[in-house]
Amino acid sequence: MAFDYRSCHSLPAMFFAQAARLGERPFLWAKRDGAWRATSWGEAAATVTALAGGLRALGLEPGQRVALVSENRPEWALADLAIMAAGGVSVPAYTTNTTADHLHILNNSGARFAIASTRALAEKVMAAAWQADQPPVVIAMERPTLSQSSGAPLLSWQQVLELGETAPPPHDAGRTDTACLIYTSGTGGAPKGVMLSHGAILSNCMGAATLLAGLGLGDEVFLSFLPLSHAYEHTAGLYFPISLGAEIYYAEGIDRLAANMLEVRPTIVTAVPRLYETMRARILKGVHLAGGMRRTLFEAALALGVKRIEGRLGVLDALADRALERLVRDKIRTRFGGRLKAFVSGGAPLGYELGQFFTALGVRILQGYGQTESAPVVSCNPPGRVRLKTVGPPMEDVEVRIAADGEILVRGELVMQGYWNDPAATAAAIRDGWLHTGDVGEMDADGYIRITDRKKDIIVNSGGDNVSPQRVEGFLTLEPEIAQAMVHGDRRPHLVALLVPTEDWAAAWAGERGLDPSLSSLITTTEFRRAVGAAVERVNHRLSAIEKVRRFTLSAEPFSVANGMMTPTLKIRRHRIREQFGPALEGLYEDKR
Repeated sequence: MAFDYRSCHSLPAMFFAQAARLGERPFLWAKRDGAWRATSWGEAAATVTALAGGLRALGLEPGQRVALVSENRPEWALADLAIMAAGGVSVPAYTTNTTADHLHILNNSGARFAIASTRALAEKVMAAAWQADQPPVVIAMERPTLSQSSGAPLLSWQQVLELGETAPPPHDAGRTDTACLIYTSGTGGAPKGVMLSHGAILSNCMGAATLLAGLGLGDEVFLSFLPLSHAYEHTAGLYFPISLGAEIYYAEGIDRLAANMLEVRPTIVTAVPRLYETMRARILKGVHLAGGMRRTLFEAALALGVKRIEGRLGVLDALADRALERLVRDKIRTRFGGRLKAFVSGGAPLGYELGQFFTALGVRILQGYGQTESAPVVSCNPPGRVRLKTVGPPMEDVEVRIAADGEILVRGELVMQGYWNDPAATAAAIRDGWLHTGDVGEMDADGYIRITDRKKDIIVNSGGDNVSPQRVEGFLTLEPEIAQAMVHGDRRPHLVALLVPTEDWAAAWAGERGLDPSLSSLITTTEFRRAVGAAVERVNHRLSAIEKVRRFTLSAEPFSVANGMMTPTLKIRRHRIREQFGPALEGLYEDKR
């Protein structure tokens, strides 16, 4: 049953309409005590209504902000919907935030309430709330053990539900009302609050449904594991599935993702390129360990798949390719549950070789493009008409044009209302109704967009040449020896790089030589550096003169969310990495050894 996106006036209205239609069918799934347990649409609607009523009974007024700090779980979705149904503005925050991060968001947004999940998260939020200019009421799904000696009121989830049992009907928001305030993950500095309307997210859902109609959308199953506090998962992993009447399973964690895929058997998975890189590495490792005929068949399927993508498949090759469909590709698809219709990639550029890898193995991967400021999806490759080197054409009702300097400009209902309490930044980002994305790209005659880089991330070397760091980093991390990379060279004569070696490869390399396998020990040895250098040279052969990495240094510490060198959606934070490794990178220009 197709949902009428255009006549719907708010996200809660969409949810309640679906709940009335689907009743006791399962909606949200989570693993508890080792078993998957479902919350039905009807149960979810009752909880959302009660929680919204409780918030209103506590004094929440339309337009007031409510912070939400939780890992992915059914209660996250119910809380987000309830905040909006009460007339409030949801302010999702990352679970990896420090107390200082939470304090910034509470003060900047002026949050009236804050909902937190686990005891540990609630205690961190309470610590920030006590220091806030206007301490919010904290609502804990799991009551923390700390005392309330300093300040912020604390209520339990159950208390708020009980307050809302006799609540009036939900607040009737409009499409132009602000639904949520999503703080950017801060790849380049302090995060800003992006105001998204109900209409912006509904427009995104409509565009996604239109785009994916060719998959035969029906009883869909989503597996959610990216942070729901990020605009990508908030729309593509929550509200788009709601619009389809789909079931949503919440993964137990990244380390359990492969097992959860086999259990859940999702039909659509949304993820970022870093996770697809991890999946690719695991597949290649398994094939390498298996060896023999299995490895031979896999490599043949991959090679013929690449030929098919590039239109070079001869008659005999086509026969062999069809045979390998059953012998290899069916088994690969089984690893993802066996009924996957598509992987959707967003949040960062998907390297051509990575997209080619999955496509060659018979797993559809659709690269899209967007940003928080566009709710977030601007474009995506349609099924059946995929061009791997592009991010597809604009979605329905989205206008895109390329400015004279190559910047991608976007217009439509999906564009944010602005940055919260930051009129100067808003005016810089939205001019004459066009969102200036800060991304550089080009469009072909069919409207397919190709991203070349972030405007602010482009390296301009001392010769005035523009270099895309993400392109070079993408090539480097495809090598088995290199797990992560950041290139450096603004206003310098050439590029240098900070590389994090792949732990499994390093351990195997050390084992063959009887050496200590720890990265901290290996990166100091000349022989190990030469082995990594060989990978860099392989990459350099595929790059232009200005893109070549002339020198590199190694780090034994991976870039991670925990150490602040990656955002929660696994993008590298260049400014943080430069703060720590800047002297070492600059030293490469002086070190002539």
